[in-house]
Amino acid sequence: MGWDVCGTRGNVTLMQDENRDVIVVGGGPAGMMAGLLLARAGVRVTVLEKHSDFLRDFRGDTVHPSTLALFAQLGLLDALLEIEHSRIEQVSLHVAGRVMRIADLRGLPVPASFIAMMPQWDLPNFMAAKAARYPGFDLRMANEAVGVTLDGAGRVCGVRLADGNDLRARLVIAADGRRSVLRDDAQLPIEVLGAPMDVFWFRLNKPDPAMGGESFGALAAGKFLVLIDRQSYFQCAYVFRKGGAETVRAAGMAAFRAGLTGLVPQLAGSLAQLTDWDQVKLLDVALDRLTRWHRPGLLAIGDAAHAMSPIGGVGINIAVQDAVATANVLAAPLARGENVDPLLAEVQHRRWRAVTRMQAIQKFAQDRVIQPMLARRSPIRKPPLLVRIINAVPVLRKIPGRVIGLGFDRQVIESPNAYPEIRD
Repeated sequence: MGWDVCGTRGNVTLMQDENRDVIVVGGGPAGMMAGLLLARAGVRVTVLEKHSDFLRDFRGDTVHPSTLALFAQLGLLDALLEIEHSRIEQVSLHVAGRVMRIADLRGLPVPASFIAMMPQWDLPNFMAAKAARYPGFDLRMANEAVGVTLDGAGRVCGVRLADGNDLRARLVIAADGRRSVLRDDAQLPIEVLGAPMDVFWFRLNKPDPAMGGESFGALAAGKFLVLIDRQSYFQCAYVFRKGGAETVRAAGMAAFRAGLTGLVPQLAGSLAQLTDWDQVKLLDVALDRLTRWHRPGLLAIGDAAHAMSPIGGVGINIAVQDAVATANVLAAPLARGENVDPLLAEVQHRRWRAVTRMQAIQKFAQDRVIQPMLARRSPIRKPPLLVRIINAVPVLRKIPGRVIGLGFDRQVIESPNAYPEIRD
């Protein structure tokens, strides 16, 4: 069916709203940070979230030092850290019966040199509450965008909703995740880097609440388990070969528990809590990126622009950095009513090196470390040489700590504040 003026087609209702500058599709961390910063700059922005609330399994709960520094810049760090959370300052690897220290975030040049572990639904809820203080911010829950609308010249000028209505705006920001329907509908070009593994996510209550105090990985031939300390429980990620979920399930829950017991014998009692596969959530790991994040009227950010591997847990933080770069480039021109189409490429330019460098590190780790380890059948007699070196030289642990904690080309908020009288 052909398009005419901004998606008017057949008897579909076009909701004309000349007061809307931007539609952000997706209420995750990237979308909410973009909405907050744009509204703070005086831009009239509507954020669409397809779910009726944020209470669902996002899987990733990591708020890295780079993101905490942004909240500090906004004067919101203390309020954010009032949310119940745990803190990760060091990361270790349990392999061949030894505990190897591999990353140290302490002492990073930021206000909070640790990873804050908090349920990710708390993060968008927090940002939504802060963004709601600005008159131009509009959050619409249970509003699912299913595609873009185009004007007669082929420019994106709004979104098509699942209820049959269309919404119009000067700019659409696709922040709708790694399975973005907007990037597909807009036919943005994608490069698939591939991933050799998938992940089962689940939680284990600690046999003793005093146990732990750190997050770590447990490594053996053909097996890899990551345990993230969440005070009274561990959030667990079991890594296995790509496409092997049904094979693992077919072996049965008892075999799954037995394999995990071999990795973390101290949690044998807690593993009895796993009785049903409904307790275990599958993450289909993807590593890809758009080679072009934009077309006239549309910009993709976060996972919609580049799906990150779970290695390092950096996905949320890179997505938030994208949102900051978006506001830095576009907020002031949008507030002035200017055409921002010529500026969309600048957002990608500012973020391209940071994203591709991190993805290169993740792909190296996938291909050179994780894939051979998952294929290995002989027992691991000693930790890998590089791991032993990093463990033996504490200063070397600062390098992975900095990469994980701060990433590359860390963004600083430069977008204007049109409401300096609004304070936390």
